[in-house]
Amino acid sequence: MRFTSVIIYILIFLSTGIFAQNLQKMSVSGGKYSNLTYITKKSNDFVPAEDLAKILGKACTKDNHQIEIRSGSAKIKFTAQNQFLLFSSNNYQKTEVYQLPISTLLIKNRIYVPVQYSIHYLKDFLNIDLSYDKYTKRLTINNNSSEADYVEDLSGYNTERIDSFDLFGVEIEKKFNGTQITFKSNKKIHQHTKSIINNKLIVTISGVTIYPELAKEIVSTGLVRKTEIKKITNLTSQFEFTLKRGFTNADSFIDQETNDLIISVQNSTLKHKEINYEKESERWLFDVVVIDAGHGGRDPGAIGVGGLREKDVNLGITLKLGKLIEQKMPGVKVVYTRKTDKFIELFKRGKIANENNGKLFISIHCNSLPKKKSSVRGYETYLLRPGRTAEAIRIAETENKVIEYEENPDLYQKLTDENFILVSMAHSANMRYSEKFSDILNQEMRKNNPIPSRGVKQAGFYVLVGASMPGVLFEAGYLTNRSDAKYLKSQRGQNEIARRMFNSIKTYKKYYENVMKQEL
Repeated sequence: MRFTSVIIYILIFLSTGIFAQNLQKMSVSGGKYSNLTYITKKSNDFVPAEDLAKILGKACTKDNHQIEIRSGSAKIKFTAQNQFLLFSSNNYQKTEVYQLPISTLLIKNRIYVPVQYSIHYLKDFLNIDLSYDKYTKRLTINNNSSEADYVEDLSGYNTERIDSFDLFGVEIEKKFNGTQITFKSNKKIHQHTKSIINNKLIVTISGVTIYPELAKEIVSTGLVRKTEIKKITNLTSQFEFTLKRGFTNADSFIDQETNDLIISVQNSTLKHKEINYEKESERWLFDVVVIDAGHGGRDPGAIGVGGLREKDVNLGITLKLGKLIEQKMPGVKVVYTRKTDKFIELFKRGKIANENNGKLFISIHCNSLPKKKSSVRGYETYLLRPGRTAEAIRIAETENKVIEYEENPDLYQKLTDENFILVSMAHSANMRYSEKFSDILNQEMRKNNPIPSRGVKQAGFYVLVGASMPGVLFEAGYLTNRSDAKYLKSQRGQNEIARRMFNSIKTYKKYYENVMKQEL
């Protein structure tokens, strides 16, 4: 009997425990409850829609994998595993459809909505003043509004809200490699989403006052055929840009000096011609891995505990990883940017990778802090994008300082947001693969690794700019942390890191080749 009970307990644990350990609690300020369950998936936080409605004090109805949250005459309906939400109101005699950047989740018959993208719809549609801090995991609700006071007015303009701002211009310019759309405002645009659906670029901006004359002043050109503006609520508007044929994707960033929101729609450079599938399959065969040992020669990189030099650790891991690939992955060539203690300029590292037609670029580094014997530790995987945090920017600046050792540092254009839009466009075709490999690498590195994960992040590295292929920059650990440094210095530690990286490359190779078969 006791044995049967144990078996039942194990089965219950296996069916619920794995999920339960992913559930966490975010703090709530101003709501009916002090915390809210959430789950994180691919850096996005999801909360149960039903629980969110309860905390906000709003009625809700569940029906067939849909949930409707109501406030007065206004209703928002979310659908499980779907990006679209429906808004309706008795004061507005039709239902509007809007798109979230990511889909909702269905977990144990409960609908989880992405909180950071859902709250501005709840805020504007249901007249709820709330905000969410992704980094502190805190949801703040201001209960000054009430359902009795709420009357939706889709024709008026509210300029009294402190957090509102004016959008006074939209300019569309034709560029040599695409079309640039610039939204000009008197304050920074904090909340916006963009997506392309059926040849339409849809941009939704919250917290903004837009005047009717603006639509008449927008001149469509380049890849933009027509522009329409839809007013969602008093402080949320949606722009629809009908695009001509020949576009590929769109990137966006906020100009920190002017507060402008800039969206760049990239031209397609592909020419329609008969494809030789045999030659194309050979061209995209996963046959070259480029391994870049960071720093070297007169550039020691970071100096850690006990005088441990970054360039030595980087080279040790690189050589061990290369040897594993050469021995266990026949048909895959290993290209090293350096195999000895030699200084290689950053632009030459990318040049080496490109000339050898690399299919994957891995730049190996170690992290550090100004203070020796720091408690900060962990490995990180970086993608090429503008740094989103002060820490990411600091690390990128540290790694980019290598140009001080070069004969002509003026070769490198400062990676400002303006320049990054061009960089990201050039790398857009590779980004999905870089993201996939970074995710595989981060997960593989977690396995029995004494060095903890600090996640996948984004920053601007010159070495990644030069390599025209999927690539990541990997920070193996902190040399200024005694535990990390001891592991990174040891042959055992370097061998284990190389083995995990090798396993990641094997997994990624299968993924890459399957995708290529489907696309060719």
